[in-house]
Amino acid sequence: MSDAVIHIVRRRATPVMMSQMMQSLGSYVKLAVDVRREVLAGGGELHADCEQVLLEDGSRQEDIWGADWLPSSQEVQFEALINIRPRQNNFSMTIQDAAIRERVETIVRRLLEGVLPE
Repeated sequence: MSDAVIHIVRRRATPVMMSQMMQSLGSYVKLAVDVRREVLAGGGELHADCEQVLLEDGSRQEDIWGADWLPSSQEVQFEALINIRPRQNNFSMTIQDAAIRERVETIVRRLLEGVLPE
């Protein structure tokens, strides 16, 4: 895992948190979203780094999905290597189940939408 700042976001992020999560990649934030606990981890260079932080916090791997957040356009993207999981019928990097995509987007928007880096 890199030394980049990864935050677990349980309630609405702050502008300082957003700035720290954007340090690694500049224009967007890699996320791992726990659809059961409705929390996310953001920041770092790899979705897997965020996933690891959530696992250490008590999340179950099958509940965690990877996404990206683009603060400038307020857009959620659903591609991540951690989403490739044949045993859950997801055979690509993109979240294929529309219900899971919707759940991820709802959680991301609740926690990050409208929060701009300082």
